[in-house]
Amino acid sequence: MKKVNIYTDGACSGNPGPGGWGAILEYGGHQKEISGYVPGTTNNRMELFAAISALGALKEPCEVTLYSDSNYLVQAFNDHWIDNWKRNGWKTSGGAAVENQDLWFALSAAVRKHQVSFVKVKGHADHPENNRCDELARQAIEEYRKTYGEDSADSDPTLR
Repeated sequence: MKKVNIYTDGACSGNPGPGGWGAILEYGGHQKEISGYVPGTTNNRMELFAAISALGALKEPCEVTLYSDSNYLVQAFNDHWIDNWKRNGWKTSGGAAVENQDLWFALSAAVRKHQVSFVKVKGHADHPENNRCDELARQAIEEYRKTYGEDSADSDPTLR
């Protein structure tokens, strides 16, 4: 089984607002960068979307170490929040509906295809790959703004 390192980050301009995500996939001395944007979203959604997109870019089952600065993402797997949510019918320990269920469903499906270990890195610190993913995410937000304008998600319901 191939061993792949994945680095991810999400960003949002306003929360909610236009969001971007970035990921770096490393295998055998090679790197691939991917990124994208979503209008009218949140930072947490972009963190999840980055991981989903990166895992989805893999062409076969792999042993993956996924690095993220998102406590939300890493703790959901390392502290078994996601297992508890599933057991509790997608309710938190307080009985509220888990937010971002659509993305958690997609991420759970993506994780099942691979052997994934989640590693927390300190965000906006001296971690080159995390810094690059943040740059990719912010560039994606700027690409969105150049393409659609600053507030297009608010004025055009087809972009929501």
